[in-house]
Amino acid sequence: MDTPLSTIAVVGLGTMGAGIAEVLARAGRDVIGIDISETAALGAVASLEASTARAVSRGRITEQERTAALARFRTSDSLSAAGDADLVIEVVPETYEIKQQVFRELDAVVSPTAILATGTNALSVTRLAAESQRPERVLGLHFFNPAPAMKLVEVVSSVLTAPPAVEAVTALARELGKEPVAVGDRPGFVADGLLFGYLNQAAAMYEANYASREDIDAAMKLGCGLPMGPLALLDLIGIDTARTVLEAMYAESHDRLHAPAPVLGQLSSAGLTGRKAGRGFYTYDAPGGQDVVPDALTPAADAEAGAGRAVASVGVAGSGTMASGIAEVFAKAGYGVVLAARSQEKADLAKGRIAKSLERSVAKGRLSAEARDETLARITAAGSLDAFAEVDLAVEAVAEDLEVKQQLFAALDKVCRPGAVLATTTSSLPVVAIARATTRPEDVVGMHFFNPAPAMKLVEVVRTVLTADDVHATVRAVCAKIRKHPVDCGDRAGFIVNALLFPYLNNAIKMVEQHYASLDDIDAAMKLGGGYPMGPFELLDVVGLDVSLAIEKVLHQEFRDPGLAPAPLLEHLVAAGCLGRKTGRGFREYARR
Repeated sequence: MDTPLSTIAVVGLGTMGAGIAEVLARAGRDVIGIDISETAALGAVASLEASTARAVSRGRITEQERTAALARFRTSDSLSAAGDADLVIEVVPETYEIKQQVFRELDAVVSPTAILATGTNALSVTRLAAESQRPERVLGLHFFNPAPAMKLVEVVSSVLTAPPAVEAVTALARELGKEPVAVGDRPGFVADGLLFGYLNQAAAMYEANYASREDIDAAMKLGCGLPMGPLALLDLIGIDTARTVLEAMYAESHDRLHAPAPVLGQLSSAGLTGRKAGRGFYTYDAPGGQDVVPDALTPAADAEAGAGRAVASVGVAGSGTMASGIAEVFAKAGYGVVLAARSQEKADLAKGRIAKSLERSVAKGRLSAEARDETLARITAAGSLDAFAEVDLAVEAVAEDLEVKQQLFAALDKVCRPGAVLATTTSSLPVVAIARATTRPEDVVGMHFFNPAPAMKLVEVVRTVLTADDVHATVRAVCAKIRKHPVDCGDRAGFIVNALLFPYLNNAIKMVEQHYASLDDIDAAMKLGGGYPMGPFELLDVVGLDVSLAIEKVLHQEFRDPGLAPAPLLEHLVAAGCLGRKTGRGFREYARR
């Protein structure tokens, strides 16, 4: 096993194989590309020629370096060409039958010291290793697509893998400029193990007609900062591929969250496998294309239904960060705002917080001093809800406690004029239960802003079975005026974002509980392999472990799915008072401010 891995064979020259070959050749390795398809082999050569030409034109490599890289890459249609390789990486189609056949044939070809790596992201490395005469030299080497750009490489050990083999490919990954993460052998490994459960839940949400494909994708991009929405990502990955991964995950976990949503099987059977077919959840300009074109499900540009109610003044109830942020948003958009708290002192402090926020915007050149003064002048701080008597829209932003919110809405019912719209910013409680605290539940709607409200573009608009059409239309129109992106969803736990985000976070905690991977490796995997702005444990500590646990409990209670039960580790940390950044310790420790 003590080898520099200077000659590497790549078996399978599809998109992933060609990308891996490019990475290796440009890093100075001699690369043998093997594929039974002459078209695939020619395509891999053309891809390397094109990418290196672009690199020369952009000044990243010299023409001499390009010539050398091209000379290091040769192709063959026979596995016998792998005989001189120190490492063989297979990236053939994701089936046991094909991969096992490749491993059996390689046994008769490669040297006793060669390492065999599978690029699978769904199949058992142990099961594949068992087909080899030397299972100790078999491991997983999972690159992410596109291989030249993505930094993450998962190095997967089975119970049979010899440590020197792991050390050799880990060193290679670092020499290639990648970030290797060591993981054990289970379907999906780390990144895909977390990612595909989330994607599956998004597909099920769409299948249930809970929200449109556009709203699901917009919610996760704008609410979580993800580079792509889940349904668009499924189209990119390939719906058939996603279903294969989920089937493998479910076979091991028996977790309903991994049971492929029926819509994935229906689309796959119909040949609607995503971008590569020209149609999946969305329709594309051509097979293999990336530009979405309108189809029968595309909402019309003028799809806003019905006329809403006139809104000139807004009341915001609360004195915390969210309340002051929402008040700032409305005041900037030109609305007269009444900011009411339980006392005049608290209301004044909340307005003072807005003044500081506006001042920071002025200092950064985002707001003029004149606009700052005009915005502040539109805000009236009040120590009682009685000041809401004439507002057209009342927005509640108090503690996430059902009894507290019900008491507040009962008070709003008495204070606000007939016809005023009453909105709750709850992120997890049933809106209809809040609405029933009033005598006019038809006027009540959910308006879930995200923190920090001035910066985050998303608002989840939650209508109950009792919400009037014109109330829904009013809130949609108001969102447009305050320059927020509204997404429609029904009144069920978690709405869109939290219903998809928190099971993913919970599954990450379970990985740590099971000693499958470390906090740092999981965070690195999701940032480097999934393009997430924060790893799951970074995010949990920012959100607050107590808040996260409360949302997990609500989701579990609503859907009664055992897979949604809060991870015991999360409950233990909360019980110990380790709530994240706000207490100085959560999954990690932080310096006290």
